[in-house]
Amino acid sequence: MGRSIPMRILQIIPSVSQVYGGPSQMVRGLSQALGLAGAEVTILTTNTNGDRGQPVLDVPLGVPIAEAGYEIRYFANSPFRRYKFSLELLHWLNQHAREYDLAHIHALFSPVSSGAAAIARHQKLPYVLRPLGTLDPADLRKKRWLKQLYALGLEASNLRGAAALHFTSEQEAKISERFGAVTQDWIYPLGVHLPVATLTPAEVRSCYQIPPDRPIILFLSRIDPKKGLDLLIPALEALAAQQDFHFLLAGSNPQDPDYERQIVQQLQNSSLASRTAIAGFVSGGLKTSLLVAADLFVLPSYYENFGIAVAEAMAVGTPVVISDQVHIWQAIAQAQAGWVCQCQVASLRHTLEMALQQAIERQTRGINAQHYAQTHFTWEAIASALLTEYQVILKC
Repeated sequence: MGRSIPMRILQIIPSVSQVYGGPSQMVRGLSQALGLAGAEVTILTTNTNGDRGQPVLDVPLGVPIAEAGYEIRYFANSPFRRYKFSLELLHWLNQHAREYDLAHIHALFSPVSSGAAAIARHQKLPYVLRPLGTLDPADLRKKRWLKQLYALGLEASNLRGAAALHFTSEQEAKISERFGAVTQDWIYPLGVHLPVATLTPAEVRSCYQIPPDRPIILFLSRIDPKKGLDLLIPALEALAAQQDFHFLLAGSNPQDPDYERQIVQQLQNSSLASRTAIAGFVSGGLKTSLLVAADLFVLPSYYENFGIAVAEAMAVGTPVVISDQVHIWQAIAQAQAGWVCQCQVASLRHTLEMALQQAIERQTRGINAQHYAQTHFTWEAIASALLTEYQVILKC
């Protein structure tokens, strides 16, 4: 590394709560790997734990908490919980920014992240932005005019001042809006580190009353309109007339519980009711158990900058069925690690039918998926590459 003292790095993100899924949790994996590689890493985040009535995280505030290879500082979220804003966090950053070499800021169009980038720029602290898909044109269409104003006031300047933008796929970088900024782009995927499964596949089937000879199609992600459930449910309803399978729905949506309830009710009232199990939010060893037990993992998203759950399924050897709007689809196709469909009911139904009819091919593609994940989705390799990139920034 050419440095006599460890590099001091801030990782800044609105929340690391499990309820927000992979984009939040990945910061822990990255920070641990960077720490094991010799850097001193501090995560700055809020104690928010959901947007509507959930209790905040029960953690000490404003003090360093030692984790495996890094430390984390939580700050109190504002009363307007869904915005994940903390004046205390930004005040601390403004006071201590010059004690660090670089900040890696995760999420755009979020008050904590936007404020952190502005402070870093003011304090001459180099920073990298990871958009988390927020620059995708499809995502920008949501609350379009508000986001245009937000970009004009804050985010365009943050983009121009960033040392680099961290994208997780070539496709994400290619389509992302920059609001006139010329940027240095990094393309690094997310890593996967799953806990040990706590249930055997047979125990998973027993727990969710799934017959032993019935293939399991698993959806495990945030229950959100962008995830393509409006395609998946009718595709499965049409497929049920020709194929035997059981659908396992795992996930939640703390930001839009009404949509989650709508999907659950739709399944309970559909022809799929007798062949559907609803697991709700899962994490830890249970999450790993479901991924291992599944015969197919499905994610027909309308847009997805990476899809950490796809990588997690691959890591345990489960073949995937994804749409061509999940931005790692080309890698999946080239590695023959699963199947790729279009964002259409007919295309998804046909692809699922083809996958269910080929048990040996599912096994082969599951092996390919696991090999690809072990080669490309390890935090050790990603952290090593990022440390090299950080060093280049500091030499400039």
